[in-house]
Amino acid sequence: MIKSNHHNSRSFKDHYQERKLLIGRSIVAFVLVVVLLFSLVARSWYLQVVKHEDYQTRSNDNRISVQPIAPKRGLIYDRNGVLLAENRSVYSLEIIPEKVSNIDDTLARLKAKGLIEDKHQEAFLKKIRGTRRFKSVVVKSRLTELDVASFSVDSYLFPGVRVEARLIRAYPFKQDLVHALGYVGRINDRELARIDQANYKATRHIGKVGLEKYYENILHGKIGIRRVETDVQGRVIGKPLFEQAPVPGQNLRLSLDIRLQKIASDALGENRGSIIAIDPNNGEVLALVSKPGYDPNEFVLGISSKDYRALTSSEDEPMFNRALRGLYSPGSVIKPMLAWVGLETGITTPYKTIYDPGYWVIPNEESRVYRDWNRYGHGAKVNLQKAIVESCDPYFYDLAYRMGIDTLSSNMRNFGFGALTGIDMGEEVPGIMPSREWKRKHRKAPWYPGETVITGIGQGYWIATPLQLANAVGQLATGGVRYQLSLVNHIHNESGWENVEPVAAISQANFSNKENLAIIHKAMHKVTQFPRGTAKTAFKGATYQSAGKTGTVQLVTQSEDKYDKKKVAKKLRDNAVYVGYAPLNNAEIAIAVVVENAGHGGSEAAPLARKVLDEYFRNKTNHQVASKLSAFQPQSSEVSEVHVSSVETVKSAGNINGTH
Repeated sequence: MIKSNHHNSRSFKDHYQERKLLIGRSIVAFVLVVVLLFSLVARSWYLQVVKHEDYQTRSNDNRISVQPIAPKRGLIYDRNGVLLAENRSVYSLEIIPEKVSNIDDTLARLKAKGLIEDKHQEAFLKKIRGTRRFKSVVVKSRLTELDVASFSVDSYLFPGVRVEARLIRAYPFKQDLVHALGYVGRINDRELARIDQANYKATRHIGKVGLEKYYENILHGKIGIRRVETDVQGRVIGKPLFEQAPVPGQNLRLSLDIRLQKIASDALGENRGSIIAIDPNNGEVLALVSKPGYDPNEFVLGISSKDYRALTSSEDEPMFNRALRGLYSPGSVIKPMLAWVGLETGITTPYKTIYDPGYWVIPNEESRVYRDWNRYGHGAKVNLQKAIVESCDPYFYDLAYRMGIDTLSSNMRNFGFGALTGIDMGEEVPGIMPSREWKRKHRKAPWYPGETVITGIGQGYWIATPLQLANAVGQLATGGVRYQLSLVNHIHNESGWENVEPVAAISQANFSNKENLAIIHKAMHKVTQFPRGTAKTAFKGATYQSAGKTGTVQLVTQSEDKYDKKKVAKKLRDNAVYVGYAPLNNAEIAIAVVVENAGHGGSEAAPLARKVLDEYFRNKTNHQVASKLSAFQPQSSEVSEVHVSSVETVKSAGNINGTH
């Protein structure tokens, strides 16, 4: 066997290569460490120097809380400086849960003292769920002075319980002014979605209706802020770090005279209806009453469901503002305006007469009889003046028929019928001034001559608001410009009381022919003075000369010729209407009165107008005797969609009974 010798190869370490590899790795590690160290230093510099202010702000936000401060709501005064809407302090009983060891025991003892009731306890226990224990929670609002005194005596026995004062809106004249002022109430979700939430952070209330809603942006003001230091749980530590005072809302001065308003409200009494008095020379509203009313103070802190249902379900509809939303057939009060249009267009003259046997028929259509309110008629030779003074329906049936609906409607629109008066309250409705186009659009039918006839006595489709009636007769009284109606005549800003200038209405009647206007004025004056005038009894013995027109609007047609009030349900009885102005030759005040289901305008509505006019001139005389009116100085007062049933149009296939 042959054995071969092999050379066993051996491996030897290469120390040079190993050292080279180690040095390379060390250099890479060193560079990496230097880069990381540099990055750390750079990041630290960036955070502490470049982003210093940002992180300081974030840090402050964690310990500093910004609290909103509610502004004081602007006040509302009448034209003489009497306070109509104010901010009053009310007291509430509040508990801070974390400072009360036994809430149930505390509530029981408060109840034993007569300070709270079961309903307050139940409401409180619901409120504290999910509320931070260091936050104050209201147990009972509107504490009486006796409640405050009773608690104050034993307050040391109730740790964590305190009495807090808050400002709330208050309306000293309650029902008398609610439909003019409106009211404020708690902000709901729908309102929250449309307001500037940042400016309402500290506010719980907002204007709901009337002036309070219309001028919300002016009355509310702007919130202030207070910066305070807080702990991790949100408790305030120490004194405020910074405070910016809120900007209070601006004050309003109205054209309303509260004395006139009270007289008008008292005059209506328990009746449903409205009284509007305006200055026809500038459109300022002197009195705006809608009855019945309700107490707006009940809505400020929240009205109970039971009380709210009682208001909304009442047949008298106390929450409905009849002054600007009540739609009534105007009736005979539009006859002077229609007569003026007849004179202006040459369709009639002061001397043209008709025979009134107690009814009128359309020529060649004797089957249709349109009756006079006076079943015996007004006799032969009824001219324009007698037709207005005695409110002769057949005269105006004939006039309207010959005038035609086109001329009638277009001219009545110039008095503001069928359009908004522009009053600064919102929620106003325009009523209806019917025309061919209106009926074609809304009734899908042509216009018939018989509809023109009954439009001539202010009935049929024609419906208007009390505001429109007052504004229309005001324009007729002055023979000048008709203005948009307004309640606010001054707004208080940084420079003082700023006047709100009157705004002329878009459409205007042209009274360039003063002779025609004088004929109408003379006839309207005789309505209040002449032996056969329909308002002569109401204005007997007045110390001033006035002019007016009565209206009695029949809501149902009876088969009998004579209207019998006793045979008609109260809700269907005649509406009494009156419009007028005074003084006769230089009108300062125009008035419209609507009394629902009251009967005769001359005996039911005109006497109410007399009371308001008497007060106006009595007050004017007192001012003249005392001194000239001084500059306005605000002063405190010591006086601690449901829709109304619109007047039904008087339409019948047969007879049409007239009104006066």
